[in-house]
Amino acid sequence: MEVEDQVRRIMEGEGLEFTELDVHPDQAKPATLRKTVSYIVCAVILNDQEEVLMVQEAKQECFGQWYLPAGRMEEGEAIEAAMQREVKEEAGFDCQPITLLLIQEQGPQWIRFIFLAKVTGGSLKIPGEGDQESLQATWWDRVSPLQLRGRDILDLIDSGLKYHQETWHPRTLPVAIPCSHVVQRLVLIFSNAEEELWVLLVKAPRLHLPTAGAVKTHTLMWASSLVVQDALGSLYYDQEVTALGVLGLQHHYHPTPGRLQSRCSDGVCFNMLAQLVPDPVQRDRDGEKLEVVPPSQPPPVENPRYTWKRIQSQVLTDILLGKMKNPCTLPIHSLY
Repeated sequence: MEVEDQVRRIMEGEGLEFTELDVHPDQAKPATLRKTVSYIVCAVILNDQEEVLMVQEAKQECFGQWYLPAGRMEEGEAIEAAMQREVKEEAGFDCQPITLLLIQEQGPQWIRFIFLAKVTGGSLKIPGEGDQESLQATWWDRVSPLQLRGRDILDLIDSGLKYHQETWHPRTLPVAIPCSHVVQRLVLIFSNAEEELWVLLVKAPRLHLPTAGAVKTHTLMWASSLVVQDALGSLYYDQEVTALGVLGLQHHYHPTPGRLQSRCSDGVCFNMLAQLVPDPVQRDRDGEKLEVVPPSQPPPVENPRYTWKRIQSQVLTDILLGKMKNPCTLPIHSLY
C-alpha cells in the first residue's frame, strides 16, 4: 500500500491491519483481558432537555451513590457492545453510540473508553426494579442535589454537553480490526516554514507507519517518544514530540473456531497523530543558549530502519496542516 494511502486511511478513521511491533517488541506484553489489561466503558447519554442519565449504585462500597452507566468489559465483547450492555443492565435502556468522547488511561493495564450515546429503546429502570447491577436510574438536571460516587464524571458530562452542542472532533468509533497488544501506530509529521510535510516511516518489510507497544511502566502516550528516540538516536534530545490526539482505534474480539476463548484479539491499536518540532531552547556543552534556526527539512534519522518521506498530495497536506493548527482529534488523557 502506498504511504500516502496509509496516511489517508488513518486520517479517515479506517484503520490498518496490525502485523508487528517495530519498537522494543520484547518489552510489550500481549493483551489478555482481566489478566494484563482492564478495559472500562462509560456512557454519557443526554435527553432533549440536556439532562444526563445516571444510575444508583448497588455495590456495597458505594451503595446508594450515583454515577454514569459504566463497568468492565467482559471476555468476548467488543468495546461498543460492552457499553451497550452496561447501559441496559444498569439503566434499562437500549442505546447506540454516537462517538467516543475521550479515552483515559493509567498505562496499558487500565483504559477507560467514554462514549456519547443515545437511547433507542427500553425503559428507565425505576425503584423496585433494582438488582445487583444498580438500584435505579434517573435523568439528572445537573442542578438538583445528587450524592455522586465520584466527581470525575463531571468533566465527562461537560465533554458530552460540549459535543452535543457542537461537534468538536470527527465522530470516532472502534474499527473491527484485531490487535494482539496495546499498540500505538504513529503518524509523526514534521513541517517547515513553507508548510511542506514529511512523515516518519519504517522501511522493512515494506514502507509503513511505525508501531510501538505500550509498556506497563509508562503512559500510552510514551510510545510516541519511544519511536522518535529509536529513529533519531542522539538527535532525539533536541526535539519535542507533541501528541495531537487519536485519529482512530482498532479492536475486534475474534474467537478461534472450536475454542471457548481466543487470546489473539484482546489488544487495541491507537492510531495517533503527533508533531515533531525542534526544541526551542538548545544549549552547548557549557550551558549557553544556542540560536535555533528553523530547519527546512526533518532531522536526519540515525537508525537505518527509518526514513522520512515527503507528502506530495496537496489535499492530504492541507488536511494534516489543519489538524496541526487546530487540533480536533479524539483526546486521550493520562491519569498517572
